[in-house]
Amino acid sequence: MGRGDGQVWRLERRWGQEHGRELVGEIAIAGFDFPWLSGRFTPQPAFAVFKPWFDEARAVLAEEDFERFDEVYASIARRLTLVSPTGPVAEFLLHIEGDEARFRWSDTPFEP
Repeated sequence: MGRGDGQVWRLERRWGQEHGRELVGEIAIAGFDFPWLSGRFTPQPAFAVFKPWFDEARAVLAEEDFERFDEVYASIARRLTLVSPTGPVAEFLLHIEGDEARFRWSDTPFEP
């Protein structure tokens, strides 16, 4: 078993302080390949809004258009928060395809 197996991470929509957050989905960690964690993604109804964004990011990445990927992914990063079992992380890179999720994260912002 890899580091983090069995943990559940949450993907949440940021609504602002007055409205809090909304659960978008959960990731049950099943594997670890530093620096990436992977697991089963269980979407919630709110994920329907964001699924096309993840699909577009995956397609752009497959085309190896890394500049465009940064632009597409910025929309995801601005509106969603990844929450570890101990609390929100400062920054993350998340790929979702079907019921599989793969991500890396940091307690501090990634360098540009």
